[in-house]
Amino acid sequence: MKQSYLLLFSFLLFGAGLRSQSLYFPPLTGTTWDSIRPADIGYCQPRIDSLYNYLQAKDTKSFMILKDGKRVLEKYFGTYTRDSVWYWASASKSLAAFITGMAQQQGFININNKASQYLGTGWTSAPPVKEDLITVKNLLTMTSGLDDVPPSGCTNEDTNKVCLVYKADASTRWAYHTGAYRKVQDVVSNAVGQNYNTITNNWIKTRTGMGGLWYQQVYYSKARDMARFGLLALNRGIWSQDTLMKDSLYFKAMVNSSQSLNQAYGYLWWLNGKSSFMTPQAQFVFSGSLIPNAPANMFCALGKNDQKIYVVPGQNLVIVRQGNTAGGFNLAVSGFDNMLWDYINKLSCPVSVNELESAAGISVYPNPANSHINVESTGMALNRISVYNLYGSRISVPESITEKGISLDLSALPAGVYTMELESANHMTCHQKFIKE
Repeated sequence: MKQSYLLLFSFLLFGAGLRSQSLYFPPLTGTTWDSIRPADIGYCQPRIDSLYNYLQAKDTKSFMILKDGKRVLEKYFGTYTRDSVWYWASASKSLAAFITGMAQQQGFININNKASQYLGTGWTSAPPVKEDLITVKNLLTMTSGLDDVPPSGCTNEDTNKVCLVYKADASTRWAYHTGAYRKVQDVVSNAVGQNYNTITNNWIKTRTGMGGLWYQQVYYSKARDMARFGLLALNRGIWSQDTLMKDSLYFKAMVNSSQSLNQAYGYLWWLNGKSSFMTPQAQFVFSGSLIPNAPANMFCALGKNDQKIYVVPGQNLVIVRQGNTAGGFNLAVSGFDNMLWDYINKLSCPVSVNELESAAGISVYPNPANSHINVESTGMALNRISVYNLYGSRISVPESITEKGISLDLSALPAGVYTMELESANHMTCHQKFIKE
């Protein structure tokens, strides 16, 4: 029995390392893309219908969920079809970050070098000594120090030097500045000696089948192309057996906090599950996770008017949404993200605690708990354990493997009532309340 526990929890710990072997990748050409029946992973049709009704009410054009690389849900609304093309908006930034990493691994650039090494001096209207402080990495992390509220006659997206004005020294201020970011594309194009569409086609399209086009430094594509890029990111830059992103250190830095000013931002990727975050056009640091209802380890490409690519390594999920704004104006994250994830979290058919305990042999103890609470499973592996407070916000709780199962460290939680959500390997879920003394 002890050996079976070790095998079970070794899989939980190290299964992510086998991801490339378990993921499906569609062919580079054609329309073939294997699918999974929603019912096979526990999704209920009435809940799928509720999700689609919500998406349609929010002016969605396309929506996809991939599980292990295979299509679970794929829905198009109105006159939009599988062959329709839409803009990624600022979700394009995450694609540009990936391309920048490929440029560095091939020796064309070094992100720690000054941006002026590739752009020439005088690419901003900042004093030369201040411009000289800006590195390519600063452009990737939104810490250039250039003013995100540019002079009259300019917009946040302008790349003209008269619109790129000094606000603070590089690395001392985080501000979502599209005009400054777009110079990253110029850095790569100048260093490689090719236009950005040619680079994208040669480095990514030919190796993943991802179609699309850059127009005025924004990427346009079909929904499935967005999904292909999400799948590439899910597998850490590897498409099937083809490793596009050989620089694993760059990839790790890209999808982790890139600076201390905004923990929820990597290299042009948004990060969930951090203790605080900042949003575009604001200099306020908010406490808590970027999207509380979403998995803590999710990273995402977010664009204006709710263009979304969610990547969830812990569950092998990629989720894509294209469309018009779901309500109000936004440049990246919005209230729509959290509500959408509430619908996604409820796709699984509910089962009783007794059903899951019977199927998976699960026990949770002690309850009430003090410093630790233990979860044992003798019947099947657990995919996920999540803890929520009374307000429904997901809370990060340290986990450790014990001889019998998993122990959750509750020492940092204040006393109160919490809910534990358990998901089995076949996606059955149950909720159990517990008391932290």
